[in-house]
Amino acid sequence: MINKERIVKEFCSLVAIDAESFQERAMADALTKMLLELGFTVEEDGAGEYYQGNCGNIYGYLDGELEGDPILFSAHMDTVKPGIHKVAVIQADGRITSDGCTVLGADDVAGIVSIIEAIRTIKEQGIPHRSLEVLFPIAEEVYLKGSDVFDYKKVKAKEAYVLDLDGPVGTAALKAPTVEAFTAKFIGKASHAGFAPEQGINAIRIAAEAITLIQQGRIDEETTANIGLIEGGKAKNIVPEECILRGEVRSLKHEKALSEVANIEGIFRDIAAKNKANLEFETSFGCLAYDIDRNHPVVTRYEKVCKELCYEYRFTDTFGGSDNNNFVRNGITGIVLSCGMHKVHSCEEYTHVEDLVKCCSIVMKLMISRS
Repeated sequence: MINKERIVKEFCSLVAIDAESFQERAMADALTKMLLELGFTVEEDGAGEYYQGNCGNIYGYLDGELEGDPILFSAHMDTVKPGIHKVAVIQADGRITSDGCTVLGADDVAGIVSIIEAIRTIKEQGIPHRSLEVLFPIAEEVYLKGSDVFDYKKVKAKEAYVLDLDGPVGTAALKAPTVEAFTAKFIGKASHAGFAPEQGINAIRIAAEAITLIQQGRIDEETTANIGLIEGGKAKNIVPEECILRGEVRSLKHEKALSEVANIEGIFRDIAAKNKANLEFETSFGCLAYDIDRNHPVVTRYEKVCKELCYEYRFTDTFGGSDNNNFVRNGITGIVLSCGMHKVHSCEEYTHVEDLVKCCSIVMKLMISRS
């Protein structure tokens, strides 16, 4: 029932739109036009103005003929860098790649086209459907900024499907982590490195000592930690007064994330004090963990649809955050579906023609499900 040629053409067309985080204006305009043509009422919020970007989140609502509460479908509009002048290249084996100079943008254009084409097919064929809500957020790739400030009072749905997971189509994530970011600034004392090094307190050396004392990588099966950025020093001949470390902790258990960040802060403070330095330590949440019950209707409906389509399916955890973290935090029970994107956040990113068709088929079935 899915028009393969059309969904591929639309995928390639949307990939060509530049939409790095906070610069999604052209994508928002294209999606608004599509939704209006499909009969949706459409609103754009003020998230762009809030973050000084060039557009806001796009929300749409469409009345349905079937009984039951509306269902929310979502995919984010932004891409990671490098994402300017993207080109979709259809390979002989059906894979769709970039030209190698940028990401492809299947994260999350694959999700967007699956939602749009499913609605278009339903409308063309006159198939009764549930009342539908769509939300296309901005700035998901930078810690879910768009969906973080969205006004959820607009949303009628209590259940959601977020198309933003890599891996084989048929995979759905029921668990996702808390992500707590931290910034640690070690403050020592500057001095001339040649004439009076003993008068200085080397903030880079102290930070290096602190890093060796914390555990990084996989802490346990539910928790990871990472120092990803280091900044410090002004010149080779100056004992560095400051060194800044930026990192994050992820855990499928919120309390574990908090505990591990507190442990890191404690170690850093002890090392700073031992070396007569000061420490400034700040934290911020990227998202909050959730764990959806395997027997919840949003899960069992998805399972039923996959069985009806004779698609293999599996449920998993993810260590990646998505807009679904914010949906769950605001009382909407959702799961994250794979939309056939692979090697995301790299110039080797790809999807497959059959992945797009298969994902769209699942979305369409969810939209017309009576239960």
